Amino acid sequence: MRSSEPKRLNATKSAKATAPAARRRATSSLPWKLTSSSHQQTDWLGQVLGRTFRGGETIALYGPLGAGKTALVRGIAQGLGASPTAVTSPTFVVIHEYQGRLPLAHMDWYRIRSLRELESTGVMEYFSGQTVTAIEWADKGLDLLPQDRIEVTLSHRTAQSRSIQLNATGPTSVDALARARKTYQAPPHQGSDKKGTTRS
Repeated sequence: MRSSEPKRLNATKSAKATAPAARRRATSSLPWKLTSSSHQQTDWLGQVLGRTFRGGETIALYGPLGAGKTALVRGIAQGLGASPTAVTSPTFVVIHEYQGRLPLAHMDWYRIRSLRELESTGVMEYFSGQTVTAIEWADKGLDLLPQDRIEVTLSHRTAQSRSIQLNATGPTSVDALARARKTYQAPPHQGSDKKGTTRS
């Protein structure tokens, strides 16, 4: 039987970012690096983030297909008190909205072809107020992202494990990651997911 809570991810410290060189950033804190060996662990990290968000955070997600971007957002939704089962990748509609203790806007920019097309969807309206905004394929619209954001880069290690790196680029995101890291020090009940894969 699967545990309702996954085992703690293995965290390592590094002062060197491994995100794509072309990405412009102004990182204000050392990166937080973790390894996820299952879908549940990626989801759990999202839950930790969601529970500590206070509103107005932007999460820019980078990584190939199947790296776990949607799984992480599903966890964020659950951490915010929204239904995780309702979360799907909004590839064809660009934006899905969910309501928990804070509103969550889940965006997918995979099919975006230009900044003009992206601007026409009204995404800029979400980067203010109390909405938590999570963006898959955020590299498609770097020039539109708020300067203060959490950047999450997911990559394949093996068929079952993922490398996850989180960076903060401004005061709001630095504070948000600090709260999440502090909370994450108390690991959940040990559990496992034998399938161990993240699909989106």
